Amino acid sequence: MAALVFIGIVVVAAASGAIFKPGEWYEGLRKPAWTPPKWAFPVVWTLLYAAIAYAGWQVWTLAGWSLPMAFWGLQIIVNAMWSWMFFGLRRMRLALADIIALWASILGFILTSWPISEIAALLFLPYLVWVTIAGLLNYSVLRLNSRA
Repeated sequence: MAALVFIGIVVVAAASGAIFKPGEWYEGLRKPAWTPPKWAFPVVWTLLYAAIAYAGWQVWTLAGWSLPMAFWGLQIIVNAMWSWMFFGLRRMRLALADIIALWASILGFILTSWPISEIAALLFLPYLVWVTIAGLLNYSVLRLNSRA
């Protein structure tokens, strides 16, 4: 039952990306040459969301309410807010602040969950890498379109 709850939470967070899509506004922005191809985003996020759900469930079953779970909850909320801020509100600076908070909460989960479940912590490493890339992309798009 707990696994289904974690899957449900992740699906709700992922829905933000389905609701607030890049669209015409984003297509018109200048982007760095190293921007990942469009197809990479849904593929990577699907894999990451599966890892996020499993890691959360794993730590929950071993430690219940705990500091790692506070970081897990924070990262999923902040994660869900980014698409709304960037694509919905078109507030690239606010979205960049959000992604910095997301990065810190992911790192917090990794560090605090490691003693409980190395697997859960390791599952968040690709997430941290992808969010680092996303943060650099957010920053680059902001700089390239500073008058946008």
